[in-house]
Amino acid sequence: MKFYFSTRDIPVLKGLPLTERVKLLDQAAKRLSVPEKTLLNVLKLLVIVPVFALILQTASNWTSLLWAFVVFLVYPLVIKPIQYSICAKYIAQPSSKENA
Repeated sequence: MKFYFSTRDIPVLKGLPLTERVKLLDQAAKRLSVPEKTLLNVLKLLVIVPVFALILQTASNWTSLLWAFVVFLVYPLVIKPIQYSICAKYIAQPSSKENA
């Protein structure tokens, strides 16, 4: 599986405007199988849960709030490429009728 860090990197979506890329990616995400959806959701939880755990520790350690912010910023850097890569195989090829 090839990793795509941007929707512009996906060969099928090259040259399309952002709104079209997002629409096609959303349609592809709806076609994901149950194990793929589960994998994405578990990965999201693995990133989000530590943020809340670090926020709870702010009463005793203020630097944990900074760490929570850093982990929250890492979320799109970790999850989005995996999501794009999994969804790429479900993106339908645009037909020539739609482009005309």
